[in-house]
Amino acid sequence: MPIWAMILLQILLTIVAVTAVLSGFWYLIVRPWLSAKVEELIKAADQVEPKVAQGVQKGVADAVKDLPQNAWDGATKESTKQIMKFGSNLFENGLSSFLGTAAELQKSRAEAQDKPRQDDWR
Repeated sequence: MPIWAMILLQILLTIVAVTAVLSGFWYLIVRPWLSAKVEELIKAADQVEPKVAQGVQKGVADAVKDLPQNAWDGATKESTKQIMKFGSNLFENGLSSFLGTAAELQKSRAEAQDKPRQDDWR
């Protein structure tokens, strides 16, 4: 066998052996280990959301329970006043953008009365 054929055969056998060892290590050791770890992570992630929700609900319930009754009265009355004021301003500003302000309306009426109509000059 010529020397170049033996070198080529050695290279091919080395490639096959390394590929077989690496693929065996991957499929027999690494892949099952990763699958087990992924399953553990999925189980842990499934438990996180209910625990967080339960903790938040408990925390909010404790915070609300500790508030005095007069805090609720003041907060609801003040927020209602603010919402009503905001709605009133929004309504008034919304109409004024279409109709103009009261001063502009009076001015336009006065100008309309001062101007002669086209029919009057005939």
